[in-house]
Amino acid sequence: MSGDGKTVCVTGASGYIASWLVKLLLQRGYTVRATVRNLNDPKKTEHLRALDGASERLHLFKAELLEDGAFDGVINGCDGVFHTASPFMHTADDPQADLIDPAVKGTLNVLRSCAKSSSVKRVVVTSSTAAIAYNDKPLAPDVVVDETWFTDPEFCTKAQAWYVLSKTLAEEAAWKFAKENAIEMVVVNPGMVIGPLLQPTLNTSAAGILALINGSSTFPNLCFPWVDIKDVGKAHILAFEVASARGRYCLVERVAHYSEVVKILQELFPTIQLPDKCVGDDNPFSCKYQVSKERAKSLGIDFIPMEVSLKETVESLKEKNFVSF
Repeated sequence: MSGDGKTVCVTGASGYIASWLVKLLLQRGYTVRATVRNLNDPKKTEHLRALDGASERLHLFKAELLEDGAFDGVINGCDGVFHTASPFMHTADDPQADLIDPAVKGTLNVLRSCAKSSSVKRVVVTSSTAAIAYNDKPLAPDVVVDETWFTDPEFCTKAQAWYVLSKTLAEEAAWKFAKENAIEMVVVNPGMVIGPLLQPTLNTSAAGILALINGSSTFPNLCFPWVDIKDVGKAHILAFEVASARGRYCLVERVAHYSEVVKILQELFPTIQLPDKCVGDDNPFSCKYQVSKERAKSLGIDFIPMEVSLKETVESLKEKNFVSF
């Protein structure tokens, strides 16, 4: 176990990605300092405390993203920091307050704490393909998106794609700060993350699958890059452990339209009633494109097939009583 004797910090530990990251870090022998917004909320802490190794090597701390210096004490003494805390929602009443400020100011707040600590060797930041693929470049089946692509903030603002904008601005700010403060930073850019849930609450990506299996009459006319939660957790750890890891890493098993997701679910769960038509049936389906796997594979990721991820997502939703069939 390569984490023996090492201490790392995970921000936003109660979230979907972070919960899995904490689980995998504990499995590898790390001591984990994990931050949550509310230590008294069992929905944010109980599933973490129940993980193997948690009683010996998991320490929970309260920290608010927008509170200056909130992460100083947690991060000081850590060998590495995984910054995953950032809100993920498709709609927001106040995009600036609900999405952009926590993403951008929160990231800078965590990085400022990293810059103050002489113990931190490397920081791994959770970004998204949202910060990569949205610009004026056309997306088509023969187009391969890779880590050299950057989302255009102006394009996002015009489209009112506030979550996409929040991830884009946060990653931009992170790279600038890391460069100015000589912080060794690696960024992971996962697509839409699916797979089993550890936390008891419903996360945004799982909610999209739940909608399909829970009586919806239509499926969205959308194309997304998809990836398994276990691959995302593993990639974060490899981004910290592999000495040669640099820059950004796209994490996408495949790009698929919701029609393909429905087709896979139909084959996996033939008794479930699934939507058989697309929203706005007369509109053409969103085009597919490709995302490069080269850098992810160089890190050591061998992607779990989407069929497995979808099966485990549905089984997890059933197990946690979000759906019955």
